[in-house]
Amino acid sequence: MKDKILKVLFIGLLAFNAAYVFAVDLQQVKNDGVIGEQLNGYLGVVRADADADVRDLVADINAKRKAKYQSIASANSTSLETVELLAGKKAVEKTRAGNYIQTATGWKKK
Repeated sequence: MKDKILKVLFIGLLAFNAAYVFAVDLQQVKNDGVIGEQLNGYLGVVRADADADVRDLVADINAKRKAKYQSIASANSTSLETVELLAGKKAVEKTRAGNYIQTATGWKKK
């Protein structure tokens, strides 16, 4: 069942991230070290000087991720937290070298 959840989650995240091209480009702000992937499956703001457009983008993506995670959790009779943690693990694994990831001790470049 865990493999099924991971597969659905991975496909969903790929499609999900590909759909986001706004005034602020998601991958570019990741490359710039402004945002990064958190262990809980959501994006986080790395730099305190991130502008409002970036913060709005993070909030929007996180809201959509949460809805997707809840859908996956419901479909697989598991908890939202389980899906969030699996998503966080997968997102950290997929993060490009040089981009930021959250660790137990804070943000670091992968």
